[in-house]
Amino acid sequence: MSQSAKLELISFKVCPFVQRSVIALNAKRVTYTLTHINPHEPPDWFKAISPLGKVPVLLVDGTPLFESAVILEYLDEVYPPALHPATPLERAQHRAWIEFCSELLGRQFRMLTAKDETGFNEARDALQQGLQRLDTMLSPELPYFAGQAFHLVDCVYAPLFMRLILLKQEYGLELPLSKRMQAWSDALLALDAVKTSVVDDFSTVFANFLAANDGYIIKR
Repeated sequence: MSQSAKLELISFKVCPFVQRSVIALNAKRVTYTLTHINPHEPPDWFKAISPLGKVPVLLVDGTPLFESAVILEYLDEVYPPALHPATPLERAQHRAWIEFCSELLGRQFRMLTAKDETGFNEARDALQQGLQRLDTMLSPELPYFAGQAFHLVDCVYAPLFMRLILLKQEYGLELPLSKRMQAWSDALLALDAVKTSVVDDFSTVFANFLAANDGYIIKR
């Protein structure tokens, strides 16, 4: 495949794993199309190309790639500038913290969909603990995960922070962040690549997602 390949990203509007792929595409200024589907009624053609029934799926000249981490690796191999660190050890470390972000997104999802106070508190505390652990790995140099340079690992944490901001603004839910982590969050959310990684009415879409799940968070 070449840099002239036709790229189509299949998405749910609220999915953070799709959003990380969009951020990488935007940061690299790659031309692509974005197709949103209904997660509750996925079309037959989507079922045929997504072995796990999940998004994102990236069609590269019609060939499907699934799993967001795999898609990110493909994009970084094919489309400059490279967003992974240059050294093998640092690349491996970043890949590990990308995987850790997937765990944190899972904790955030469980918090958002918890049906009772106990489940909500357990998921919130687990997410807070994870953020505190992540904080110990941030470079002392601002503003990004590893300092001044923006990397793939930054792409994957931006969706987490965007949702934390919405939860604070709309639902009064605040998970305290250190000054260093807050600076990282602010820097990521100020990027055009991140601002344009969601639909224009994302706050409404996110609110509708929470309402549809009827979780404890909207009843607090």
